[in-house]
Amino acid sequence: LAFNVAGTLLGMGLHPCAGHFISEHYTFKEGQETYSYYGWLNLVAFNVGYHNEHHDFPRIPGFKLPLVRKIAPEFYDPLHSYDSWSGVIYDYIFRIDIGPCSRVRRPNKSNVSKEE
Repeated sequence: LAFNVAGTLLGMGLHPCAGHFISEHYTFKEGQETYSYYGWLNLVAFNVGYHNEHHDFPRIPGFKLPLVRKIAPEFYDPLHSYDSWSGVIYDYIFRIDIGPCSRVRRPNKSNVSKEE
């Protein structure tokens, strides 16, 4: 436990915005690969929390990503999201099912044999 706490804090720092590094691509809910954060820190973090919206529309500027969610709630509301990056850091440290290996892994294309 001490190793997890020290490693997380030393690797990312104490600032709550460091939680976005974990919240975006670590698998917290089976079947969902990326996650968005809809908390107030988006106001100072240039909407970096609108991560699913960014992946769906990478050419839309960050300041318009909240509008994407507003226009298409049927696509984003059912998805798991966060309202606290500090909570994400807490879960990463203390949940036994979450850790450095909690990421989606795809087979390396160069190692996959081609059927001919």
